[in-house]
Amino acid sequence: MRLLPFSNYNLKTPKILDALNEASRSLAELKGFANSIPNQHILINAITISEAKDSSAIENIVTSHDSIYKVLTESGFKEDAAKEVVDYRSAIWRGYSLIKEKGFISTNVLIELQSMIEPNKTGIRKTPGTNLVNSKTGEIIYTPPQAEREIRDLLKNLEDYINDYDDETDPLIKMALIHYQFETIHPFYDGNGRTGRILNVLYLVLSKLLDSPILYLSNYINKHKDEYYRLFTEFRENDEYENWIVYILKGVNVTSKNTIELIKQIQKEMDSYKEEFAKKLPKVYSDELLNTLFYEVYTKISYVEEKCRVTRQTAATYLNALVGVGLLEYEKIGRESIYKNTRLIDLLSKF
Repeated sequence: MRLLPFSNYNLKTPKILDALNEASRSLAELKGFANSIPNQHILINAITISEAKDSSAIENIVTSHDSIYKVLTESGFKEDAAKEVVDYRSAIWRGYSLIKEKGFISTNVLIELQSMIEPNKTGIRKTPGTNLVNSKTGEIIYTPPQAEREIRDLLKNLEDYINDYDDETDPLIKMALIHYQFETIHPFYDGNGRTGRILNVLYLVLSKLLDSPILYLSNYINKHKDEYYRLFTEFRENDEYENWIVYILKGVNVTSKNTIELIKQIQKEMDSYKEEFAKKLPKVYSDELLNTLFYEVYTKISYVEEKCRVTRQTAATYLNALVGVGLLEYEKIGRESIYKNTRLIDLLSKF
């Protein structure tokens, strides 16, 4: 395997620059639009749930939004696929917290994130024998580096490239090369794809192209999966880097626009919900309670008690009143009383 940077590449071909201009413009619009939202945590929570589901689906870990929300309640509900999705979202938050604290992305950060995603916590591969196999034919399609020392050396090179602030290459182009190199190293026994997709958004935040982790390519990759693997293989085998970079840049462009639309829909839903809430239950309504109902797609009495600074009895009264007028849906999961914002659930299920 070659080391980064790939200095013999022409990263300013007309095709790359056209795609870069489109992607940069859309991403800048997304950043500005997201920063105009009063409570970004509502937005981030909503988007990271969708990303966790989409990213896991690429690895054939398929579950429903409803199962994800049940696992999130920590009510004792068990479904392995849904738990993996929830763990993935936790890893996103952990990675975001680490880079805000440290100001860089290291191999150890990636190891920690992989350990949160996968039950297999063996870290960097130490035993030879890992191959990428065609699930339909059983044919070996790629053998990544096998020796632990080589894998660690390649990761150190990748780490240096990620954190090289003197490099004049546009960060979006760098992200495409970083993603390729990480997936080619394939440093873990499991969880490489999901760890690599978290690395994408963490790098955008590190590069200050985004202020929060709200852009994910998993949905785009899912819709163009065959092209993703074909271009990845052509890059690795034939050094066809231009089409790979353009593919990733197009993904950033399309995903930025889709995320802006999702933000608009969430805002629209909150405004509509607020109007109906204030009209039907004027004595119950408060901005704090509205935000609590959208912070996650479900809430519990203890959440309202804490965030709105009311007694448990008052919190229960508020939530039951909202169920009574059709603004929430009540569900008992194990011993937990859960109040679901079904309108937000339905909205996220469409994206």
